[in-house]
Amino acid sequence: MKMAALALLFVASNAMAHVPSLESFQTKPILADLKDLRALNIPVLAKDESVEVGYAIVTPLMQQRIQERAHSVGKCGGFEDLSTDVMLQSNGFDKMLSEMAKIKEKNDLYERAPFKILSLEKNTGIESALAEVSENNLRSYVQWLSAFPNRYNRDSQPNKHIVEMKQRLEAMLSNATIPYEISEITHSSTQQNSLRVRLVGSARPNEIIVLGGHLDSINQSWGGGKAAPGADDNASGSANLIEALRILMNKTQPERTVEFFWYAGEESGLLGSAEIAKQYKAEKKDVVAVLQLDMTLFPGSGELVIGSMTDFTSAWLRDYLKAMNDTYLHARIVDDKCGYGCSDHASWNRQGYAALMPFEATFRASNQKIHTANDIISPDSNFKHSAVYTKIALVMAMDLANSQARQPY
Repeated sequence: MKMAALALLFVASNAMAHVPSLESFQTKPILADLKDLRALNIPVLAKDESVEVGYAIVTPLMQQRIQERAHSVGKCGGFEDLSTDVMLQSNGFDKMLSEMAKIKEKNDLYERAPFKILSLEKNTGIESALAEVSENNLRSYVQWLSAFPNRYNRDSQPNKHIVEMKQRLEAMLSNATIPYEISEITHSSTQQNSLRVRLVGSARPNEIIVLGGHLDSINQSWGGGKAAPGADDNASGSANLIEALRILMNKTQPERTVEFFWYAGEESGLLGSAEIAKQYKAEKKDVVAVLQLDMTLFPGSGELVIGSMTDFTSAWLRDYLKAMNDTYLHARIVDDKCGYGCSDHASWNRQGYAALMPFEATFRASNQKIHTANDIISPDSNFKHSAVYTKIALVMAMDLANSQARQPY
C-alpha cells in the first residue's frame, strides 16, 4: 500500500513520467462500513447510523485502501460495488439505506418476540448424511482449487477455474437421482461467471433454499496480480458446498428447491451475488433462506468454535443455527460482527432475504494469511473443523428444505 501510494505521488510530481491509465482515475459508487470509510477519511455522501453503512464514490486507490483495511481486521470483501445498480439510479441511495434500516428493525423486532425456534427434532436420515461428510474429500477439493495461480475476476482468464469446476460438477452429478440443473451465470459487472446447481423441489419448487460461497480469490497487492491460491478464502467454503452436493444428490428429493451458488467477483465488491440477489428480488423469487460459507478452514477461536455473524443476517436463521447445533453439530457458537460487505450474505440481506453467515472463528481470530500467496493448506488448516460447515449446509438442505418454516415476519 505505501509503495503504491508513493508511486502515484511520484507520477504526479514528475512531468516526464508515464501518464497513468484512464482506469486509474475511474470512480465507482459503493456501500461500505461507516467505520471503514471514516477511518480512511473517505467522504461519506449518505449514511444510516442505525445500520452503520455509508455510501461513497471511490477511486481505485480508495477501493484498495478499503480492501487492505478489511483484510487487516479479517474481512474478506469489505464493500459492495453499486456500479451496475439500476435501482440506485431511480430510487436514490437515501431510500436504499432506509430500506436497509427497515430490514434491521424487523430483525430487532424478532429478537424481542416470543416465537423463537428452540429445538429441532432429530432425524436419523440427516444423522446418516452428516456421517458421510469426508475430511479427505474436503482436502482434495481445496487442493485442486488452490492449485490455480489465482481465481481473480480481473485475471486475463477469469473463467478458467469456472469451466473446470462446471465439468467436475457435471461428472459428479451424472450419478444424481434428484432432478437437477447446472448453469453458468454471466454478469454485467464482471467477465467472470458464477455457477449454479439447482436441486428441484418435489412439492414446493418455487420455495428456495440458497447455499452459497464465492469461488474467486485475490492477492492484496496493488492490482491483485500476484499468486492467490485462496485455500481458506474461499476454496474452503466452495469445497464445503461441493461435498454437501455430493451427499445430497442421491438422497430423497427435497420438498423445496435447493440452489447451490459459487459466486464470481466477491473480492471486488460482491459482484456476482449482488446481481443475482437483485435479479431474484426483481423476479419476486421466494427465497426462504440463504447460507453463506466464506472461510471455514482456520479454527482461530478453537476447533469446532463457530463465529455466527449477527450483522446483516437473519435473527431467525441464527436461532435456527443454534437449534441445529444442539441437535446435530455439538460445536460452540460465538456471536460476532463483521461489518457491511464482508461477504455475499450482505447482497441477499439488502434485498430483504433471510441470510446466515457462520464463520471459521470470531472475526479478530480469523486467518490473517488470506489475500496473500501464503493462503495455502498448512499445518494450521483443520478439515475436521471445516467439515462442520458442510454439515450446516446439509441440515439446511434436508431439514429446512423439507419443512414449512420461514422467517416469521
